[in-house]
Amino acid sequence: MKNKAKLASLAIVLSVGFSYLNKVQAQNNGWNEGAKLEDTQVIVEKNRVIELPQAARNFEKFRIDPPAAAERNVRYRFTDYRLPQQDINLQMKVLTIKQDELNKLYGNYLKAGIGNYASLYLKGYFHNKRNEDYDIGADFSHVASGRGPVENKYSAAANSHIAVHGERYMKDLTVGGGLRYGRDKNHFYGYDQTPEREIEIDTIRQVFNRVAANAFLHNQTSGAPFLYRGDLKINYLKDRFEASESNLHLGLNGEYSIDSLSAFRVATEFSFVTHKDSASVTRSFFKLQPTYERQLGALTLSLGANVAYTGDEVNDARQFNIYPMVRIGLEPVKDNLLIYAGVGGDLERVTLNSLTEENPFLAPNVQVADINKGLEIYAGFTANVANYVNLTGRVAYQNYRNLYFYNNSRADSAKFDLVYDDGVTNVFNVFAEAGFNYSDEFRFGLKADYKKYNTASLEQPFHRPELMASIYGTYNFYDKILFNTELYYIGSAYGRVFRPDGTSVLKETDTIVDLNLKGDYKFTNNFTIFVMANNLFGKKYERFVQYPSKSINLIGGVTYSF
Repeated sequence: MKNKAKLASLAIVLSVGFSYLNKVQAQNNGWNEGAKLEDTQVIVEKNRVIELPQAARNFEKFRIDPPAAAERNVRYRFTDYRLPQQDINLQMKVLTIKQDELNKLYGNYLKAGIGNYASLYLKGYFHNKRNEDYDIGADFSHVASGRGPVENKYSAAANSHIAVHGERYMKDLTVGGGLRYGRDKNHFYGYDQTPEREIEIDTIRQVFNRVAANAFLHNQTSGAPFLYRGDLKINYLKDRFEASESNLHLGLNGEYSIDSLSAFRVATEFSFVTHKDSASVTRSFFKLQPTYERQLGALTLSLGANVAYTGDEVNDARQFNIYPMVRIGLEPVKDNLLIYAGVGGDLERVTLNSLTEENPFLAPNVQVADINKGLEIYAGFTANVANYVNLTGRVAYQNYRNLYFYNNSRADSAKFDLVYDDGVTNVFNVFAEAGFNYSDEFRFGLKADYKKYNTASLEQPFHRPELMASIYGTYNFYDKILFNTELYYIGSAYGRVFRPDGTSVLKETDTIVDLNLKGDYKFTNNFTIFVMANNLFGKKYERFVQYPSKSINLIGGVTYSF
């Protein structure tokens, strides 16, 4: 019996000890973080009375009384076992996912090509790659044709430029700027081509040298309640003859968020122009636009004014102007549908630099004036359908003063003067655009801009067509072949040509339907060949009276990216 009691006691001790060790092991689940086993004392108390029943015996020679039953307390005590006080370092190998490598960027390229009309095509673009602190780059372009649509070199043209730019990103401020030089060469080839008339090419060559510098700073990415942006621009133009123009332009915009639903905005613009030709003219310009904007649920309300001043005196220009500005926007489907309407007006700065970029055949001593949009009533919408289709529509009724038109010069019909409507020019404008964008593989779009002009004194809105429309698309075939195409339409316009005998005739320009196509084939990530085809229908249409354009123009070349 004593042996059985000892075995039972030993079993209890082992069971308690084993459960204790499991408990200690379960609690120490952070060995890899340097955890330690705590000191532990276990006491097991056992109270048991062992009584054996008396055996019934039928025979005994003498009787022995059994011992008296007594209470016995049996105690078992264990000494504490301590582990050495030291860290347990588990040698574990942590499995990590391999970091995805960034795709190599080709931020620089050189393009070179040649084509008919003795055309030379050169372009280059250079830019730094991934950098969170700054952004710098440079580019150049030279597109020239040694022969043109009329008498070869007498209608040659060339457009070149070189530019540098840079930005520096700081914690709450971004500063940057750029410098650009451009040179545009053209010829006044819209002269009367008669056998008895001899033209010296130097007398009809026109060259524009353009220099532009700009600097800016802003905190528009800082998230501050007050956001601002300041711009300083200097533009200088010099032609081959006597004309020159310098323009100092300063702009400052600010926006203060009153709360999450309202904001106050102000925009200021200052420009000072010095125009020199046979005479010198100075033209000052100032504009201030304060606006308050309030969000009312799905409705956005903008109230403000446009205060503008111009120093022009052309056509009895109204120098000081105040335009009310009211705009209401409704967004019934957030980020997918916006409907808006409003009323306002504006004074638009016009310079000789911008005019000669639009029409390089201007005559000397033109009178430049700012456009005064006295009243504009408009409404429109923008919509995003299924993240693939973008729709834009706008209709407006506008009243203009000093809206410029191009008309053939009385002194030389191969050049153009600026003419103005004596009074108010009314314009009814409808603009629509639809674009379909499916990832980076296929893009398709079309847009149309219709303007109906009602002039007060001019017989026609000279060289301003009513309708301009285009259809464009791109297709990327497995990142190997890229197609770009554009089909555009420009309606006819009018110009009055004055003859040497004192008579004149009203001429209508051609209706232009033109198709352009461009294709790129990528041999490797570095080398690509390209082909560009312009005016595939081959018609020498006139955008300006007496100025036919080139027929089919083909250019092919190679691009190197690095």
